[in-house]
Amino acid sequence: MHTYHTPLDLVRERSPERPVALARPGAVAVAARWFQDNFKGDVFYAVKANPSPWVIETLADNGVASFDVASVPEIELVARHAPGARMAFMHPVKSRAAIAQAYFDQGVKTFALDTHEELAKILEATGGADDLSLIVRLAVSAEGAAYSLSGKFGCEPHEAPALLLAARRATQDRMGVSFHVGSQCMRPTAFQAAMAQASRAIVRAGVMVDVVDVGGGFPSVYPGMVPPQMADYADSIHRGFADMMVHEDTELWCEPGRALVAEASSVLVKVELKKGDALYLNDGSYGSLFDAAHAKWPFPVKLMRGGAGEANEVEGPLKPFRFYGPTCDSLDHMPGPFWLPEDVREGDYVEIGMLGAYGIAMNTRFNGFGDAETVAVEDAPMASMFGLAGRSIRLPREREEEDRKVVRLSRPKGSAGKKRRRR
Repeated sequence: MHTYHTPLDLVRERSPERPVALARPGAVAVAARWFQDNFKGDVFYAVKANPSPWVIETLADNGVASFDVASVPEIELVARHAPGARMAFMHPVKSRAAIAQAYFDQGVKTFALDTHEELAKILEATGGADDLSLIVRLAVSAEGAAYSLSGKFGCEPHEAPALLLAARRATQDRMGVSFHVGSQCMRPTAFQAAMAQASRAIVRAGVMVDVVDVGGGFPSVYPGMVPPQMADYADSIHRGFADMMVHEDTELWCEPGRALVAEASSVLVKVELKKGDALYLNDGSYGSLFDAAHAKWPFPVKLMRGGAGEANEVEGPLKPFRFYGPTCDSLDHMPGPFWLPEDVREGDYVEIGMLGAYGIAMNTRFNGFGDAETVAVEDAPMASMFGLAGRSIRLPREREEEDRKVVRLSRPKGSAGKKRRRR
């Protein structure tokens, strides 16, 4: 992977025709060390957030030795790029073939479930193995999250005691609970509330658990979304864990995805056409901009202009734009607003920031588009929860509203004003 000091250096060296994923391995390393130093438990990286080999390798090099995997290809990916790493198959619904392959071929022994049927499937596919770590996923409230993940998975509270008891009886190794408070959780106390709910289920079941897995949901910074300090999330989890009805040896796990990699990549795209306030790009919702289209997140942007040897970052009065991707599907639309200099033109390059999570991972090949290259850059991300950049990205309209709230005191007129100015 070729390394440039900044994205602008890439544009100056050559004028890429394809979208370019700009990797920042240093940002992954900083985030990985923060979790190692501040989370009092085991950190499992949620591979789905960004399965790029350089991400897996950088995490492994910086102390993350456990991975949350959801499929056999993810298991094989981790086995190749982080040999010897511990893996947990945390997808609550798996095929029998996938379970057997994970257990017998790759040595995966930790499996999530949220139904009696899935428990039976795991036991049958592993030949009745008694060395399994069985993690029961509970449904919890997702208030405060940008994406609620409570609809598809999770055992409901009235069903939890029986399932917990069945999982406890099914293994001679470890049994635990997990949950997910929702992606991009903006309320640290949501973890504490979910842990209290899990604790009640454990008490009703009359079992002791060996693992409490608080899942993911740890946030990053996006325009209009400034989460609390990351330390507040760790503190809330540690307080919640201390209050749970578990024994002293119970392990605490988490599954960060977005928080570890969101800052670690951006995407460089080319403007193919400007039509009023619409910019047509060579990447879109079938590529790296899924969240920009479907969640309508207005990711931060920078504009660069020029070709080899003479490219520069463009500044000037800003205007809100919307984006269209390169496919012929009208759904390939990112409403934004994306604030760029008003004189943006065909041939310009736009860096779209904070796309390390669920960016390149969402790429398809629809209409023949989506083939992106990857290069490394050494500059800072556009925002950071870990001190690499500012912790907020304000939209221009937010700045204007803030300026209007400032009370400006006028100077006294006449002789009184002259006396004050002389002072």
